[in-house]
Amino acid sequence: MSSYTHVLLATDFNEETIEVVQRARSIADQNKSTLSVIHVIEPISIAYAGEFPVDLGDIHRELEKQANLRLNQLAKELSIPEAQCFLEIGLTEKEILRVADEESIDLIVVGSHNKHGLSLLLGSTANAILHHAPCDVLAIRVPKISK
Repeated sequence: MSSYTHVLLATDFNEETIEVVQRARSIADQNKSTLSVIHVIEPISIAYAGEFPVDLGDIHRELEKQANLRLNQLAKELSIPEAQCFLEIGLTEKEILRVADEESIDLIVVGSHNKHGLSLLLGSTANAILHHAPCDVLAIRVPKISK
């Protein structure tokens, strides 16, 4: 097995991803490597309420605020310094790949949700990352939690 020096945990803050978080921490600890975490907010497209345009700026700012709080909480739980936390806005797979390249990541850890259709095996985001990553990718199967 390769020794990883920098692991990137990609999270969507879904309650089902605790297994992914635990696995990333474990791998980083076993390899005595740096652990970074990334969350990506996809841009909100313009929506219309009837004939009146809706200003999504407030919604987007609130999403960003909440994501930042959750990212900081996760970083604190995992003892990850602020410099190793990335909150990006853009297409999820594109931003994860960009940060992986810029930060010399050698392992990306992502969750793979159960899906149907063409992205059945991995999920579209995990699949895109797997096929375009500049490093190893570990996709952790995340079973859906029954409510």
